[in-house]
Amino acid sequence: MVVLTVQRDHYGKICAFKLTGHADSAPHGQDLVCAAVSAVAFGAVNAVESLAKLKMDVRQKDNGGYLECGISDCPVGANLEKAQLILEAMFISMRTIEKSYGQYIRVSD
Repeated sequence: MVVLTVQRDHYGKICAFKLTGHADSAPHGQDLVCAAVSAVAFGAVNAVESLAKLKMDVRQKDNGGYLECGISDCPVGANLEKAQLILEAMFISMRTIEKSYGQYIRVSD
């Protein structure tokens, strides 16, 4: 099972997230839940860096099953607001996946 844990600061803003585990909803290379979760997570990281111009600390394991990301420097202003919009969209997308495939993914914040 994939577990997404979102960490929020004292203002309720997402400052980090961690994905662990494997969906195992189908054989390797055919797992649509894994593909969806990976696309949403990596898309969010790339969007934060490209659109919000904020560096994210990214840790992952070579064999998959682990991705931990956090905003390196949390400045205030428009860039942080862009990052928050992207990260909240990621969170909502993951919740949507969870609604349809709850036996393979858990989302918490």
